[in-house]
Amino acid sequence: MTEKVKIDDELYIGGEEFTIIAGPCAVESEEQMESIGKFLHGLGVRIIRGGAFKPRTSPRAFQGLGIYGLKILHEIKKKYNFRVVSEIMDPRDIEEAYEYIDIYQIGSRNMQNYSLLKEIGKLDKPVLLKRGMSATIDEWIKASQYIETEGNDRIIFCERGIRTFESYTRNTLDLISVPIIKSETKYPILVDPSHGTGRRELVLPASKAALALDAHGLIIEIHPEPEKALSDGDQSLNFSGFETLFNEINNMKKALKANM
Repeated sequence: MTEKVKIDDELYIGGEEFTIIAGPCAVESEEQMESIGKFLHGLGVRIIRGGAFKPRTSPRAFQGLGIYGLKILHEIKKKYNFRVVSEIMDPRDIEEAYEYIDIYQIGSRNMQNYSLLKEIGKLDKPVLLKRGMSATIDEWIKASQYIETEGNDRIIFCERGIRTFESYTRNTLDLISVPIIKSETKYPILVDPSHGTGRRELVLPASKAALALDAHGLIIEIHPEPEKALSDGDQSLNFSGFETLFNEINNMKKALKANM
């Protein structure tokens, strides 16, 4: 049976819970995060995501605000009582980021950065381990064992799609990984339909499929004005789109529960 991963005394991921995490691909400004924080708080979302360190394919693309971005997230956390998910790319940033991050994210490009995994494994905070874009499920599980071996067993898997020959979507969302991870590990698994599809019109159907397959939650990218986003605007939902997703997923949860 899948174990619950404790975030703090009030919150956990896994078990019978279905958790929706949301926020922008990248923290861009205090004003942007205030707008997003107020909106998500109004819906009852408890965990906010936001990238401060951005591993971009092009070195000329927006690289994130770094520690300053984490400080912005921290202020929004305090104001609206969120928990924060954010990615760390460099072991040298782990200690300084500690007071700002509640769940450390290991991004797709760093899934097999074993030095980083080992250092994260020494922490007493949960870890969101995203699947590498070309990783097999076995390689993904073994990456989690690098964290586990160092003493940290508060691991949350995240399926975010893999690279295939298909070019219509950004990645191919391998949803069959959900029941596999649940059977092969003791850890919860979330699905990231934003990166998994790369197309905002596909985020809602992919989210419904993740729920139907009994994933433990979703991590969704949103932005007040996706067309102006500094990164991943094409896959980000605006507030109206996210509210529709939030309501439809909650209605689907109730329908599935009633038929159990």
